[in-house]
Order: sequence, then C-alpha cells, then structure tokens
Amino acid sequence: MKKLFFTLALACALQVAYAQKPDADMQKAVDKALSAAQDAKKATKSGTWMNLAKAYMAAYNNPMSNVTPGIDKATFGMMFKERPTAVETVQLDGQSFEKQVFSHLNVYFNQAGVLAFSEVSHPSVQGDLLGEAAKAYAKAFELGAKDKDIDPKLQEIANAYYNDAFTYYQLGDFAKASDLFKGAADVSRMAPCTVPNDDAAYNAAFTALAAKNYERAEEYYNKCLANNYTSEGNIYASLSEIALAKADTTAAKNYLATGLTSYPDNASILTNLINLYLQTNEDPAKIVELLDEAKKAMPDNPSLYYVEGNIYTGIKDYDKAIAAYDKGIAINDKYDMSYYGRAMVALKKGEDLVDAMNALDVKEWKKYDEMQAQLVDVYKSAIPDFEKAYEVTSMNEVKEACADFLKRLNFQLRSQGDEFQKAYEKWEAILGGNAQ
Repeated sequence: MKKLFFTLALACALQVAYAQKPDADMQKAVDKALSAAQDAKKATKSGTWMNLAKAYMAAYNNPMSNVTPGIDKATFGMMFKERPTAVETVQLDGQSFEKQVFSHLNVYFNQAGVLAFSEVSHPSVQGDLLGEAAKAYAKAFELGAKDKDIDPKLQEIANAYYNDAFTYYQLGDFAKASDLFKGAADVSRMAPCTVPNDDAAYNAAFTALAAKNYERAEEYYNKCLANNYTSEGNIYASLSEIALAKADTTAAKNYLATGLTSYPDNASILTNLINLYLQTNEDPAKIVELLDEAKKAMPDNPSLYYVEGNIYTGIKDYDKAIAAYDKGIAINDKYDMSYYGRAMVALKKGEDLVDAMNALDVKEWKKYDEMQAQLVDVYKSAIPDFEKAYEVTSMNEVKEACADFLKRLNFQLRSQGDEFQKAYEKWEAILGGNAQ
C-alpha cells in the first residue's frame, strides 16, 4: 500500500523553554547578521555566516517558544503565557482535535488533551528561514567551518522541515507539505550532512502527486530510485500514474514492467498493470510474458504464479487462473495465497452466476433453478481452499479474511445440511461473532 513515511524528528520537535521575543527584535537580529554577511571583509569569515544562520534559526523558533508536543493542556497553559483568541474543534483525517488560536501560531490537542502538533500562522521574520539558514551554514562550511559544527546544524534544519511538512500533511495542505518535505530532502544531502533523508524525498513526491504537481513528483521519485529507495516497488506504480496523467501509456507500461520484474508481489504494480492493459484493450498475455522473465530469475517463487492467476482471474479466464494457482501449489504446498486465489476464482464464478440469474426473465424459472444449483456447487467448491489457506497461512489478515469468507459461505449454505450450520457457528465464534 502506498503511504506517507513518517518518523518524528524528536530532537527538533522538543523545544527549549524560553520566553518569546518581540518580532521586531528578531528582525533586527537577522538584519544585523545579514548586513555583516554583505560586508566584503566580514563575508570572507565562516563565523559571519554561522551567526547569520543562527539568527535565522532563532527567528524560526521564536513563535514556538514553550510549545512542546506531548505535553498536556494544563502544563501548556502554565508554560505558554499568552491566552488563546479562539478555541474550536476540528476534524483532521477522521480524528477530532481542539484547535487553539494564538497571535503567532495554532496548536492542536488530541482527544486525550495532549498537544499533538502546532502550525506557525505568523512567523517572526518572513521568508524561508530554514532554507536561508541552510544556505548560510553551507557558506560557512565552504569558508572553512568544521564538519562537526555544520553537520548537526543541517540535520536540525532537515528535521525541522520534515516535522513542519508532516503538520501540513495532517492539515491536508499537500502542496505546502511537498515544499517542506522537498526542503528536508535537499538539506539532508547538502555537504557535509551525513544523514540523507530518503523518506523525505519519497514524501515530497508522494504529496506532490496528491497535489497534482506531476513534475516534482516525477523528479523526486526518480531521485529515490537513483538512491536505491523503491518503497518495496510502490514508486514504480506511482511513476506509472504520473505517466498516465501525462497521457504517456508507453512510459507507464515501462515503469510497471520494470517494477513487476523486481517486485512481483506488489499489489499496486499488479493492479495498475492489469487496469492499463484492460483500458488500452491490449492482450494481457503480454503481462504474463513479463512474469515469465521473472520466473527465469526466480523459478521457485510461487508468488509469481499467484500474480499470473490474478491476471487471468481479472479477465475471467478462470481455467488458466486455476492452472497458475496449481503451479504455485506444486512449487510450495504451504503457500497460502495459491489456495486463496483458487477460492477467489470460485467466488468470481459465483458473482457471474448471480449476475446471469438476475438478468433472467421471470418466466425462465427452470433455468433459474438450474443456475441456483450450480451456485450452491460453486460455493461449496470454495470452502476447502479457504480452509487450507487458513490452515497454512502465518498472516493474521489472511486468516481473518479466510474465516470471514468461510462464515459467509457456510451461512449461505446452511439450508444444505447441518454440517454447514455447524461450520457457520464455528467460524462465527472464531471471528468473535462479528456481524455478517
């Protein structure tokens, strides 16, 4: 599943307690340091640029004085002297937060009354303060400042960008989040920084794609690939979506073909590839040809036959689907997904029968009864494979899915005999009596 990668950079998030200073003082300090950096003689000294960077960082941190994620509202109230001008409840990604509005920032408390995150609404000094600070530190390094002095400062800036980016991601502002994730990624690769943040590069692309900024998304996904960061193949699926947004089906196929060869189990790649071939009315056998190349490299990998089975299931060529799943079982009779795939073929056949039954004329009751009998047989045929998948799998989500299908199937078949009623009760108990 494609998702944002996030690890809170606590070293940056935890602020040192100090009193917020007037914006005018912050601007004055930046202007003074900037004036020194523009002086021909002083500009040749690394210390001048270190001071400028520190001034920018002080201005950046100023609105967030005494704002520490993880503290409760009572503690925050004692530490933060200003009183909120407004308090409201907001819903963010399905969660409820109390938003408190202050002169320079908004803070968000979760339902437990803990400060979850904050956003600066009025910076003490305008502009990209983190970016300017990074440039100043880079200049100081160029002029002879030591690695040990610059590296941790750049990491601090990258972490600040990253945490701010996640805040805007939570707020649903994907364009702003992408800008900030980009900042984190770029700064983390500036000399002499020793900790490149590839998660930030991925997230810059992820949020850019969500904001439909396809150029940046493509650029940063490709930067990830250049650094051998593939997100378990998800990047290839995302690049195919970007290519399709640009109406470049050839590029989309190439990305998916490359991804499938290395990541045959990736559901996003498989889904996008099948949909692409179906949309373009091309022969899905071409996908199987790609799988054949992967089989040459991994002849004992049953998951490749599971993918092939899914392809044939998707185009309703059920005989070939079953044959592919059976090949996977022949390689490894403990591979759960081969049995699961076989069972899903039965359910797909059942769906087709139900659709055909619903399309019959009311006078065709004899045919309806015949098809109803076929449907019973199809449902019965799915049970052994779901049971086997449940037996051999080590994945809880597969067990739960199999148990749920078995509960539903036996419920549908309970009129066929007591054994189905008992089986229904068994699986209902296993699932904890979850509703159908």
